[in-house]
This record gives sequence, C-alpha cells and structure tokens, in this order.
Amino acid sequence: MLDNYVPILVLLAIATLFAVGSLILSTLVGPKRFNRAKLDAYECGIEPAPEPAGPRRFPVKFYLIAMLFIVFDIEIIFLYPWAVSFGALGVFGFVEMVLFVATVFVAYAYVWRRGGLEWD
Repeated sequence: MLDNYVPILVLLAIATLFAVGSLILSTLVGPKRFNRAKLDAYECGIEPAPEPAGPRRFPVKFYLIAMLFIVFDIEIIFLYPWAVSFGALGVFGFVEMVLFVATVFVAYAYVWRRGGLEWD
C-alpha cells in the first residue's frame, strides 16, 4: 500500500537536497566582495526614497485587474478537468461549459467596455 508513495518521497527528498545544496554551495563558492551599492536595497536603478509613515494606498484599478486575473485563473482550473473528461460528458458537458465560458466572457466584456483594462 505504501509502495505507491515511495516515488513521491524520493522526489521530495531530491528536491529538498537540491534546494539546500544550492544554498550551501552558493554560500561557499560565491564571491564575497561587498560594497555599498550591493548592500543597498534594489529599486530598479532608482535611489530609494523614504516612504511616509502609515499604510500606502493602492489604486482601485490594481484591485480590478487582480480580481479579473482570479476570475480567469478559476476559469482555467475548471477547463482542465472538463477537457480531460470531455468524451464522457457528451453534449450536456459541452453545453454547460459553453454557458460557463459565456458568463465569464460577459464579465470580461463589461470590464473592457468600462475601461477597467486601461492602465494609466
């Protein structure tokens, strides 16, 4: 019964050894020439500026794009099992998936028409 899990455990052990080994090897072999530029926080080449105290406000467009990403991510999650069992579901499964995709497309068209995909 447990023989089915041996390959998974071996793969987990190999992945763990690779991750830990890479970290240790890079520490031992990597160059150790530190200077002020390397120790500073990286900000895409821009000198870091002090942030005001308190939480920063994000634009609403950020949340709209994030929610749209989640909707399409969930759609893809539902499409994979449907595609695998497409032959067994028949016409009923096809009609149900067309309705599902149409519903998501209506939401996409609404966001597109409202200008939610334009990043200013």
